[in-house]
Parts: sequence; C-alpha cells; structure tokens
Amino acid sequence: MTIEKNGFTNATLGWKAWLDVVDVEKATPKQIEVLEASHPQAKTSDYYLLLVHEPEILEHRSTTYNAIMYAPGGLTRADRELGALTVSRINGCVYCASVHAQRFEQLAKRHQIVADIFDNPATAGDSERDKAIIRLATELTENPSSFSEARIQELKTLGLENKEILDLIHSVAIFGWANRLMLNLGEAVHPEK
Repeated sequence: MTIEKNGFTNATLGWKAWLDVVDVEKATPKQIEVLEASHPQAKTSDYYLLLVHEPEILEHRSTTYNAIMYAPGGLTRADRELGALTVSRINGCVYCASVHAQRFEQLAKRHQIVADIFDNPATAGDSERDKAIIRLATELTENPSSFSEARIQELKTLGLENKEILDLIHSVAIFGWANRLMLNLGEAVHPEK
C-alpha cells in the first residue's frame, strides 16, 4: 500500500547527486573494492558513487552503518528502522524516510504507523513502546542538548535493555548525520520523473 503524506512516501525513490559522481568504468581498484563492500547497488547509486571519491571515508561510513543497522542481537531491526524513519521524517529527508518506511513495513508488517509518522511523529505510535522509541528519536533529533535520563528510563520501564537503547541511540545518530549529508549533496527523485 503506497502512502503519500506531507511530501513523504513509502514508494521507492531515487536520489540524484548535485556534484560529479565517480564513473565506475574509471574507478580505481580501491574504489571498486569499497563500493562492492558497501551495498549491493552501490555501483549504480549516485550516493555511493559520490562518496567513493574518498574511498577510505566511505569504507568507514559503510562499516559503521552496517554495524549499527544490521548487527545481530540488541534492538530488533524493525525498531532500528522505526528510529531511522522518525529521524528522517523530522529532518525532512524524503529519500531516507521512504527507504526506512519500506524497511520498517517489511520487517514489522505494520503500515499505519508509517502514515502516522508522516503525518505527525508527536502523535504516532501503536503502543507505548513505539511511542517511547519515537519520543527518543524526536528528542535526540530536535534538541539533543535536552536529552535526559528520563527518556532512557522510559524505555527501560518498557522492558528495553541497555544494549537495545544504545542500538536505538546509534540508529538515531547515524541518521541525523546521513539525512543532513543527503539533503546537502543531492535530492530525492521519483523514478517516473
């Protein structure tokens, strides 16, 4: 089910860099190695082809991202995606919001919460756990200096362990960074346009 709300969508979008990207046919062996290790579609993605101008930096970024979003144990993948979706919605990153809405829906099989986050993260959430995850992501995104122990305690009260909370904080942090990078280096595009 496609959701379109407030300029956000769970439909598949593209991303177009505003700067020159690396031509895969002219890439160095190190650039090819890093692209292949970063993501299955990295060789066709403007995002990766832009970042691979500095292969060592992309390599560190991809290693960090993969550890945060895909590491076994800790917070569920769906909850990590819920955090990433919330941050992306708040920051106005239409591309990241679409990707992480899709991942959340695939993992959690829940669509209404995506529409609710697109509408207003402050009122979104089907459960107290969802709402607490969204509140933590919102507070860290909108005003990190006001982040308090109360937000962590709220999650602990709902049964989350320290490692799960740390995974959520890492997910929120990497998307605070990723959204700003994507918003400053290119734009989301609809494939049909």
